[in-house]
Amino acid sequence: MLAPFRGIRYARDRVSGIANVTSPPYDVINGGILDHLRAADPHNVVRLILPGEDVDASKAAAGLLREWLSAGVLIRDRMASLYIYEQSVDADPACLQRGIIGLVRLGSPESAGILPHEAVMPGLVAGRRELMAATEANLEPIFLIYDGDQPNEALHSAIGYSAAGLSAAGEGATGVVDRVTAERAPLVSITTEDGVTHRLWRIGDSAEQAAISADLAGRRALIADGHHRYAAYLDLQAEMHAAGLGAGPWDYGLAFLVDSATYPPRLGAIHRVLPGLPPDRAAERAKAAFTVAYLPAGISLDDARQRLAAAGQEGPAFLLAGGPVFRLLTHPDPVQLAASMPAGASAPWQTLDASVMQQLLLGRLWGIADSERDVLIDHDAADAALAVSAEGTAVISNPASFEVVAQIAAHGERVPRKSTSFGPKPRTGLILRTFGPSD
Repeated sequence: MLAPFRGIRYARDRVSGIANVTSPPYDVINGGILDHLRAADPHNVVRLILPGEDVDASKAAAGLLREWLSAGVLIRDRMASLYIYEQSVDADPACLQRGIIGLVRLGSPESAGILPHEAVMPGLVAGRRELMAATEANLEPIFLIYDGDQPNEALHSAIGYSAAGLSAAGEGATGVVDRVTAERAPLVSITTEDGVTHRLWRIGDSAEQAAISADLAGRRALIADGHHRYAAYLDLQAEMHAAGLGAGPWDYGLAFLVDSATYPPRLGAIHRVLPGLPPDRAAERAKAAFTVAYLPAGISLDDARQRLAAAGQEGPAFLLAGGPVFRLLTHPDPVQLAASMPAGASAPWQTLDASVMQQLLLGRLWGIADSERDVLIDHDAADAALAVSAEGTAVISNPASFEVVAQIAAHGERVPRKSTSFGPKPRTGLILRTFGPSD
């Protein structure tokens, strides 16, 4: 189910530019980016989504949100709407993604049809839930993908399987998206520093909303990005129900839905940084279960990653950065690999690079338990490599296969946390949702 809502947007005349008040999602922002965003505009949304780590940070973000709404920096749309969101890059026509932003009903995978595929860290979930409860807002949407080519069983059961019945049902979600973006001027159009152009359209027409909702009802969607936020949605919902408050706005969460059949997902890799593991020791211990090749001195990271990609065609492979040379890890020992895997894990899960890294490399060979303190995350390979010295090791990975990830999710399993990076990710700050008593 996808429901409209009264979106919260920045007022153009109260900020230095809409591009200057938006940001990437909270979990891909490092310290340098954070400082840059804060300096871009005093009202940048990063001040809401990353308010700090002290005990009063969430309360401060809530106060700031109320202040911006009261001052007219943020404005609320007058009617409940759905929103079409487009991302494009002029230099790369193939980089185009369109989808719909609205409210999804929350629940179990069986009841809500929303499938997580990645494990989460309880501390991060608690932080997002605390911020959400304090601000009474969804400050950035989760990112969902669904297969628009698959039959919509709920819709078919209502209208029958005939071509005439399908035609009578309307044009469907993707049809509405394509028509609106072709015929109407966008509500917002900005280009951010990374060269991505972001456009936003509002759909207030009830017939168009109904066509979209009917097409999406009964479908299943995979969480591409936002597992911690979705878990926070569910935690807050459970808390409200336990308090006896019954049904309410906490039964819905803000989401961006993309038809993967029309806009195939792009998966990037996520890398690990181990500050306390010297690279020489890491490589020596890895030899117990991997073939370890020392790449030529002076080879660039780009060339080293090309070798990693080639090696990945034959199976799990990793690139160790740190110290003067790169080390390429390939051909994990099948006996040790099998011994490192948890009982009951499916074959696709056991052969996923992220699973091999977590279970065999980190756990069995290096004796490191995955934690937010000991295993740091970086979405950028260059940043990960720069973050280490002779005292630390970065593990550079290949991206996962979307087909394998979808297969694992359909099996009811979760890949290790921070294993997949779907893109392009929705920009934070273009549309927000509040659910306080007056909303």
